[in-house]
Amino acid sequence: MARRELGPAGLAVVQAVEPWTRSGRVRVACSGGPDSLALAAAVAHLAGRDASLALRAEALTVDHGLQAGSARVADDVARRLDDLGLPTRVAAVTVDRADPAGLEAAARTARYAALSTGLVDGDVVLLGHTLDDQAETVLLGLARGSGTRSLAGMAPGVALASGALLVRPLLGLRRATTADACAEWGLPAWHDPQNLECRFARVRVRERVMPVLEAELGPGVAEALARTAELARADADELDAVAARVVGSRDGTPQELPVPSLSGLPEAIGGRVLRRWLIGLGVPEPSFGHVRAVRALVTDWHGQAGVDLPGGIRIVRERGVLRQGPRDDG
Repeated sequence: MARRELGPAGLAVVQAVEPWTRSGRVRVACSGGPDSLALAAAVAHLAGRDASLALRAEALTVDHGLQAGSARVADDVARRLDDLGLPTRVAAVTVDRADPAGLEAAARTARYAALSTGLVDGDVVLLGHTLDDQAETVLLGLARGSGTRSLAGMAPGVALASGALLVRPLLGLRRATTADACAEWGLPAWHDPQNLECRFARVRVRERVMPVLEAELGPGVAEALARTAELARADADELDAVAARVVGSRDGTPQELPVPSLSGLPEAIGGRVLRRWLIGLGVPEPSFGHVRAVRALVTDWHGQAGVDLPGGIRIVRERGVLRQGPRDDG
């Protein structure tokens, strides 16, 4: 990438990224698509002007092994980033195709595990999600009926167990801006063929639903959905904090929850308390139906035997408390 004055799109990307490059190791997740390529190019541009960042910045491209030729694509991306002056390595991962959450979720789990390896407190991983990705995420959450947390979309930053952060600095920029930035820098982007496969719900939202919404409701739908995510996240964060204080225990998840302490809670808090408690007991991703059934042990008690949940867990009400009981599978 030649050293020259930044164009308007490249400048917008660099300005969004720069605050996250001031300390710690900076690892860029790059698939070679326009969004992550613009992200990596912005870090390379900043590293070219900052010797300290040049020593701390790197890129990682993940080979999921889900498509023919994926290793070659990953190697090509790594070479392109190396040519920009951004040291890059390829991480080959194994995706659990039998994951009940689906192939996309399994690939994301494997990818994030690779991206977070070896990081410490103060390091950051930069992800290339844009405002368009956020809008699509909100629509998918709305379609699932998943509540405020799902409508909150993707968080701008997520803390890892190591103390490092996963950061999405481009959530305020449109996808067209990253494409324009790549064009300004003369960088040919790779386009994942799976992004055109309408068997994936996200692709259908991107290719079919969003254009109809923009055509029928007028421009600005994506921005409105992203704004909804920001507002919903503030509400969800506050409600989750209240629920955490109710469930919180110095020794981890309490084994019992007193029914009287739950019966007086408003629905917005009570459901969150129970969901957090169930996850702590080992229930994988309890659904709305699961939480509602357990809440009925509090609000609609008529001697039920208990509620069977995923993970081999049964919740029963006995002597005025909710607790985990033995399953009756026979």
